[in-house]
Amino acid sequence: MLKQDSMQVSQDQPIYYEAPLQLLLFIDGRPKSKQQVQRIRAYLQQLEAEYKFELQIIDVGQQPYLAEHFKLVATPALIKIHPEPRQILTGSNIITQLKTWWPRWQTAVDTYLQLQEDLEECIDDNGQVSQPQSTIRSVAVSAELIKLSDEIFHLKQEKEQLLEQLQFKDRVIGMLAHDLRNPLTAAAIAIETLQSNYNPETGEFKSLKPALIAHLFKQARNQTKTIDRMIADLLQVGRGHDKEFSITPQKIKLGVVCFDILEELRDRYTTKSLKIETDIPNDLPCVYADPERIRQVLINLLDNAIKYTPEGGTINIAGLHRTTQKVQFSIGDTGPGIPPENRELIFENHYRLERDEGTEGYGIGLCLCKRIIRAHYGQIWVDSNPQGGALFHFTVPVYPF
Repeated sequence: MLKQDSMQVSQDQPIYYEAPLQLLLFIDGRPKSKQQVQRIRAYLQQLEAEYKFELQIIDVGQQPYLAEHFKLVATPALIKIHPEPRQILTGSNIITQLKTWWPRWQTAVDTYLQLQEDLEECIDDNGQVSQPQSTIRSVAVSAELIKLSDEIFHLKQEKEQLLEQLQFKDRVIGMLAHDLRNPLTAAAIAIETLQSNYNPETGEFKSLKPALIAHLFKQARNQTKTIDRMIADLLQVGRGHDKEFSITPQKIKLGVVCFDILEELRDRYTTKSLKIETDIPNDLPCVYADPERIRQVLINLLDNAIKYTPEGGTINIAGLHRTTQKVQFSIGDTGPGIPPENRELIFENHYRLERDEGTEGYGIGLCLCKRIIRAHYGQIWVDSNPQGGALFHFTVPVYPF
């Protein structure tokens, strides 16, 4: 509620009533403004001895919505709210301004009272003289409406966030059922093949050549790594993009990391007869980055390239010393590409292209890539591949020599 100053009305009068002149004094709890407020109130008491008015004292710390209602940028502030027009006095010289404006306010009140006398003949349907609504009361109501409006807005935001989380949960369940099936099946087949051919008495694998045994062990290991990476990506994205993303940068050779990942993914792209073209200069400078995080970026981008490139297609990988401070890395495919209107959206959390609903898509992996690259003060974006398909780029800082 508004705090009513004790110098205006007697105890038998209501808190809200119609006064010819109505003023609001906005104050705050700063020690520096305390003396100024005391001087203003003392001066107003002197004025009240000659001219009655209603004054309400408002602490902006307790009533911030009223300060918002009047769009105040500084306190203390004295506002004439009745009669119209409204007027706001602020600054360190409020008393000086009052000396100038007080006679004019008195004239405005006299004019208002004269108009009230002329309107006393206006009778409402109940046979009573119409009285204007209390201005100070309407201010309090407006402040409450602003507060309720803000609360409704925040509740709507919370509702949207909860709905988004529920949708994300459903997507995660769908993804786990769909995307994890392939690596789980591949790992299970490799392990079952090894188990069915293992002789515990001799400790050997019957009917399996050493090269095939090594391949099956590698297949099982790589598929379990894929499952672990997918779960880790989900957990990291699920923490929310608004939280700090920590990295531990060090000196690394980006080309070496990329070739290691290509070796891990060899079975996947050779199965589809994909051609891998690389253009990574030997003198490409080392970068200053978190090796595990950058591996996540490269794995996600290469995984998408393999996933979307049709059989017999081509994947291009290139490194470029873009500036003295940045290295640019690019990965292109000959898949369906990304529509121009979706090229920003695909990096947002939970976003999927409409064409990819029900299939594996450019999903949480790209959102995670964006967070990682931004944590390195770099950029990530996608263009059209001149050979058709998508061409992803990202930049990371050069390691300082």
